[in-house]
Amino acid sequence: MTVEVTDAADWRLCAGATGSLRVFNEAGAIEASDVLVAQRLTALGKEPDERVALAIAFVVRAVRGGSVCVELAAVREQVDIEDLPWPEPGEWLAAVAASPLLRSPAVLHLDEDLLYFDRYWLEERQVATDVLALTAARPQRRLPDIARLFPSGYDEQRRVAEIALAQGLTVLTGGPGTGKTTTVARLLALLAEQAELDGTPGLRIALAAPTGKAAARLQEAVQAEVDELTTADRDRLTGLRATTLHRLLGPLPRTSARFRHHRENRLPHDVIVVDETSMVSLTMMARLVEAVRPDSRLLLVGDPDQLASVEAGAVLADLVEGLSARGDTPVAKLITSHRFGASIGALALAIRVGDANRAIDVLNAGGEHIEWIDTEEPATALRQVLVPHAIRLREAAVLGNGEAALATLEEHRLLCAHRRGPHGVAYWNRQVERWLAEETDAPQWASWYAGRPVLVTANDYGLRLYNGDIGVSVLRDGVLRVAMAGADGTAEFATSRLADIETMHAMTIHKSQGSQVEEVTVLLPPTDSRLLSRELLYTAVTRAKTKVRVVGSAEQLRAAVGRRAARASGLSRRLTQ
Repeated sequence: MTVEVTDAADWRLCAGATGSLRVFNEAGAIEASDVLVAQRLTALGKEPDERVALAIAFVVRAVRGGSVCVELAAVREQVDIEDLPWPEPGEWLAAVAASPLLRSPAVLHLDEDLLYFDRYWLEERQVATDVLALTAARPQRRLPDIARLFPSGYDEQRRVAEIALAQGLTVLTGGPGTGKTTTVARLLALLAEQAELDGTPGLRIALAAPTGKAAARLQEAVQAEVDELTTADRDRLTGLRATTLHRLLGPLPRTSARFRHHRENRLPHDVIVVDETSMVSLTMMARLVEAVRPDSRLLLVGDPDQLASVEAGAVLADLVEGLSARGDTPVAKLITSHRFGASIGALALAIRVGDANRAIDVLNAGGEHIEWIDTEEPATALRQVLVPHAIRLREAAVLGNGEAALATLEEHRLLCAHRRGPHGVAYWNRQVERWLAEETDAPQWASWYAGRPVLVTANDYGLRLYNGDIGVSVLRDGVLRVAMAGADGTAEFATSRLADIETMHAMTIHKSQGSQVEEVTVLLPPTDSRLLSRELLYTAVTRAKTKVRVVGSAEQLRAAVGRRAARASGLSRRLTQ
């Protein structure tokens, strides 16, 4: 969604913009950051052509929006602004193709009709090459009895096992509740049995996810499934531990882009399982696949219909699209859902396929698991939901019961699209704190108080806390401490030791990925929000185990279901070449 900039003091307006950059900036098609990067690069590259500067600005804009490149011929259709002096598409491409910025050392790459910054062009090519190499790998090993762990009734899951046993890469997709974790646990048991048959017991297995919370869920879910297996299978799978992708690859000091494990120092594991792969950016996927040994098995698990990574790339969706077009595909999809009641499942399906009328019918029907609050003034309704939950959280915290507080935290989550503004988490976090102060003796302006829910926003390797970990402040002998639920279990910390955290009475839908709670309330943003999309609503709805409450108008629902969060990428195309 593009908005015309009319205030001269607006942060989106670049005072130093000239020519085409100024015209497009003032119209709201590009922002100040896009202009500044374009001006800097063209100055360094001694590129005088305004058309090249404009193309660079749109590449920056695309990366900001999560794309890894831009299709110049399609930009005009994506920017819904009339009367802009657009370059003629053919001449625009020709001007970019002739630019010195494409020469060695290249800053830009024009790949057919897609324009990239050098970094993303290299990473996309590398991911395609490494993924195809893993797909082509054919381990020559004895096959265990697949039917033992995937008997009749496990037909979808058996297909996954057949792929994983035959080649180096498997992409396992499916919505929530389709049995992905059950499949992973049983597949690991088969692979461990296969290793024994080959005379190499002690299969080295890595379980990983993009965030600490997702890793904790993966650990808990896989272990619960392993505990249901036979004694022999459990013995083969002892000591499974899930971790974040950052920690698996080995973070290095003073850099977030490079790791201890890479192409020259590969990961030692025989099998690597990555859950919530839809959250993995192109850069992180490049670091992962280059670190996987050629003879290892990589299992990528996720739901391609969910929101993609906050950073650039939509890797899982690209892998599914690109690899599915090949003859011998490593993609297996689980379809049948076993988690949701019929109503939540029907709502998620209607959203996923883009049927707004059906989604509204499901919401109108309501029931035990569905509630629709059709309003654009949500404060009164949300107070009735949020305050009782905050009070229960505070009661457990005042009693010093960290486990009960963390369990209460998992009962409900308010999910928002935005971070700021009247529909954002910052506003609603403060609003809940005001309401809580009115209902209890909680200090309204204190940063720390009993029952404050918190979310870790950056990795802290010293404390073994990771982005996405959650916790609650509790009273211990009159002193506030924070009970944290992370990938390594529950731990307590002094409040002074936690730096990168934020209050979590509400959280963004992006941050909620990788988690499941009993009840979810989804606050829809305005119809003109650039974040409002089908993937956003689908992701929010599928965070719930037992109940979904949608707050917003029919117009907002239709806007969400009808709008796709498209990201420009050439990865799927590279995988089919």
